[in-house]
Amino acid sequence: MKELLAYMVQNLVEHPDQVSITETQGEETLLELRVAQEDMGKVIGRQGRIARDLRTVLKAAAQRRGEKVTMDIVD
Repeated sequence: MKELLAYMVQNLVEHPDQVSITETQGEETLLELRVAQEDMGKVIGRQGRIARDLRTVLKAAAQRRGEKVTMDIVD
């Protein structure tokens, strides 16, 4: 899931080398996404639409694998 998120976000932002994802395993996998400050709006989108869509794709892919995944965008 981490690779999928990295691929999607790196294609959205202007500074793909500054994309950082921290994965925490547990009952549910938590992915913490960090991007350059200038790219924050591109990842969140208007009214959070892009962030919501990223979460939807991750959850659908995780469900196919029998996993649970959540994503947080960290400053």
